[in-house]
Amino acid sequence: MMMKRKILVALFSLLTVLKLSVTAYAHGVRIEYSVNLVVEIRAAYDTGEPMAGGQVTIYAPNDLSTPWMTGICDEQGHFTFSPDTSIPGIWDIQVRQSGHGDIVHIPIGEELITSGGTSYSTLQIVLMAACVIWGMIGTALYFSRRSNQNLPNRRA
Repeated sequence: MMMKRKILVALFSLLTVLKLSVTAYAHGVRIEYSVNLVVEIRAAYDTGEPMAGGQVTIYAPNDLSTPWMTGICDEQGHFTFSPDTSIPGIWDIQVRQSGHGDIVHIPIGEELITSGGTSYSTLQIVLMAACVIWGMIGTALYFSRRSNQNLPNRRA
């Protein structure tokens, strides 16, 4: 009974820490975009403050190692560019400022999307959730094994 309580306390503590880290807004970045004849992005911190002066680096699908274009966000965190529609595929747009930043992947060409806003795919979100659950199970097993080692041997 005591072991179950220790496991529950450990899981509750872990969930409390995870909840506190989710509400920390200092380092997160959110990038939203819309595609018309041009691509317009708006980069902002999690608090909603725009990334004024954020450095924008754009990579075309045919060369992900060399920037296709670079630029700077305006005071509202906006940046607009016209992609080369003869290069269809997923364009990567990275916005960084003072060590904070994010990257967004925008399909251009046949799979044109008119608006979006997340930088994680469904598979990535599911994988992250599975890792958190696996970590919680591992922590619980670690604490349960440790408490079993401290018990006296009762073999007769």
